[in-house]
Amino acid sequence: MKLNKIMLAAVMAFGISSVAQAAVVDQGSGKVTFTGSIIDAPCSISPKTSDQTVELGQISKFELKNGGKSSPRNFTVDLENCDLSEGKNKVTLTFTSAGSTSTADSGLLGITGHAKGASIAITDGAGSLIKLGTKSNPQQLQDGNNTLNFSAYLQGHTAATGEGAAPVEPVTEGKFQAVADFTLAYQ
Repeated sequence: MKLNKIMLAAVMAFGISSVAQAAVVDQGSGKVTFTGSIIDAPCSISPKTSDQTVELGQISKFELKNGGKSSPRNFTVDLENCDLSEGKNKVTLTFTSAGSTSTADSGLLGITGHAKGASIAITDGAGSLIKLGTKSNPQQLQDGNNTLNFSAYLQGHTAATGEGAAPVEPVTEGKFQAVADFTLAYQ
């Protein structure tokens, strides 16, 4: 009888132990993926600005009529841990379209979506237009961290003029998006 009680106690202990262990084994799981790249440059690009979204907002189509412009929205490219000991203390950025260029002006970024008749312009911190595929004005760097300032705005297309000019789509409402890639060049 004593042996039965000991066996019963052992079976109960193992049973409780395995139930407790089962609860610990699968209480949720997940995965963390780390990505990046090593570059040959005097500065690292901050991950928060290497892939970002600039919200241009809800813009009245009347604001864009006849080449009108929306309010500029600022964005930055942050450079970290710059080591300028090799003499490269200036940088330029070149923006290119990851989608389409504007049908009205090849220097502007084309939009996709339901909205039509406008394009996105990108300017440097001084307000100078940076045409797609063209280097920005050089910006001076310092050792350590640097912030490169830019702005973007939506610009309505102007009416076509002159003989043989292609007609331009009128500004129509709807959601839009555009993607621009950028590359840095140190000097």
